[in-house]
Amino acid sequence: MTGDPGFASLREALADVVAIPVTPFTAKDTVDSGAYRTLVRRLLDGGVRTLTPNGNTGEYYALGPDERRAVTELTVEESAGRATVLAGVGLDLPTAVACARHARDAGARMVMVHQPVHPYVSQDGWVDYHRAVAEAVPELGVVPYIRNPHLRGERMAALGELCPNVIGVKYAVPDAARFAAFARDAGMERFVWIAGLAELYAPSYFSAGATGFTSGLVNVSPSVSLGMLAALRTGDHVAAMKIWEQIRPLEELRAAQRSADNVTVVKEALASLGLCRRDVRPPSSTLASGRRDEVAGLVAGWSV
Repeated sequence: MTGDPGFASLREALADVVAIPVTPFTAKDTVDSGAYRTLVRRLLDGGVRTLTPNGNTGEYYALGPDERRAVTELTVEESAGRATVLAGVGLDLPTAVACARHARDAGARMVMVHQPVHPYVSQDGWVDYHRAVAEAVPELGVVPYIRNPHLRGERMAALGELCPNVIGVKYAVPDAARFAAFARDAGMERFVWIAGLAELYAPSYFSAGATGFTSGLVNVSPSVSLGMLAALRTGDHVAAMKIWEQIRPLEELRAAQRSADNVTVVKEALASLGLCRRDVRPPSSTLASGRRDEVAGLVAGWSV
């Protein structure tokens, strides 16, 4: 079963590079809407066709409610039909539902539901949470963002049976074997499977059935991320791994210390290119000057 055929175009949009724009800030620590629009245009001009405002690379948890709504609206306005918008929603259930409805009203066509942040998440409660969001916006495609290694594929299958608009899964557990088993227990053909740990994990996840991957790196160089996707789609493992080696040093900087500098490194790379300020909000922090030079040096060797 492949789900509701009415969502075919949305499923296609998920089998792609799912770009997560950063949220640039001004010197006064407000969202820099002008810089944000510029970054989104750069992604679109670079060939990106699926955008996730309010993703983790966009500092979702550091934004206020008005800022999250503004970022969604800016993305829809700037993409103007050139890309499919998959807006991030989450937090407590009423907030997640309200944000999903706002995303729908703003013109987004899908929502990505962040991993619930409650300290006590039961398997059935996970289904209930996502079902409530999906049923609130039946016209939108819904994509759960799974970071919980203990969630069973059977629960994903149950959610799919209950909600035909749940069409994709962003799987972000760093275990390719677990992903392969989860996807098959949930229904390989029922959902579009997205490698939620970006380019470093994309080759291994594609070998197990993923057809898209998320990316924060794409902010720096759309051509690098799209080049990896093209190689993976054609089964050119050698070419994909050549790109993997190219981006590996930067991605390892992002992943170090439990991803403490995940967003910081991307913003530093963009700052080195003069595209936005390096500012991030606590609990993230900016890099020391020596590490800034390291990031700039890595990016200088790329085709950007």
